Amino acid sequence: MTPRSYGPAELHIAAAAGIRAPSLHNSQPWRFRLHDGAIEVMADPRDHLALADRIGWAVRIACGAAVFNARLALLAHGSPAEVRLRPDPADPTVIAGLRPGPPRPATYPESDLFAAIGRRRSSREPFWPDPVPADVRARLVDAARAEGAWLELLVGMTALTGFAEIARSADRVLRRDPAYQERLSEWIRTEASGDGVPVAAAARVGEPQDLLPQRAYGDRPRAPGRDFEPEPLIAILGSTGDTAADQINAGQALQRVLLTVTDAGLAASMISQPIEVTGAREQLSRSLGSRFGTPQMALRIGYGQPGSPTPRRDPAQTVIS
Repeated sequence: MTPRSYGPAELHIAAAAGIRAPSLHNSQPWRFRLHDGAIEVMADPRDHLALADRIGWAVRIACGAAVFNARLALLAHGSPAEVRLRPDPADPTVIAGLRPGPPRPATYPESDLFAAIGRRRSSREPFWPDPVPADVRARLVDAARAEGAWLELLVGMTALTGFAEIARSADRVLRRDPAYQERLSEWIRTEASGDGVPVAAAARVGEPQDLLPQRAYGDRPRAPGRDFEPEPLIAILGSTGDTAADQINAGQALQRVLLTVTDAGLAASMISQPIEVTGAREQLSRSLGSRFGTPQMALRIGYGQPGSPTPRRDPAQTVIS
């Protein structure tokens, strides 16, 4: 029997969903192509994030999230995929290969996650004080576990204060690096563009009473009385190891968690500073205890207004031959 193959129609489906994944500074470091009947998700070879991502962690997390979106889209269109990570040892830019698997319809939960792809966006505004219910918290933990990752929800002010100190320390390290700040400013968009962070979607300037640091994308002040929630729900997502494959898997888990957040009517923003700074990441890992592996992303989760949309390139611009 001739093996089933994907074609141009499935490639477009995968790319159209894949480009909706989150990425550091909305850099969108992915490409998609057909190769021997498989859809390959590839890291963009251009040197987008050299200063902000010296080890390639952010690219692999983003591409892993794009893989998850592509999986969902193919499944929702009746062409489920079997995924092989880093299928070509000679070419590390190939993040994953997706080949047609046994046909089956999407489940209702899978369809709900697919429908959430277009609504998911980061919210950098204060959340409402309403607590996230226990059953929703359990869904988020299960979402990470379904992709072979873990999600630890920080409980109590002692844990929150400890995390906040690590995050603020990492943020200070990044702010003191002129080259990093120069590269960061290159991703700020004041006019229409296919990537980067529009000023309208950026966080507002932090204030002394803020528990958590804000990424300095712009200089917009907050409206009076719009303080951040005093006890945010902070989640740490991680993997058992820290290989390239572990980071790609963590990206898939991150996107499943974010889509679950969206489907549950919640909002979220990512806090990457403690992951970007090696010393802070090690400190965060120690604070969680030896039963965990490697932290790959921190999230702030709660009820609030959805964030402003960030631009995406046309899917055709991301497909290569």
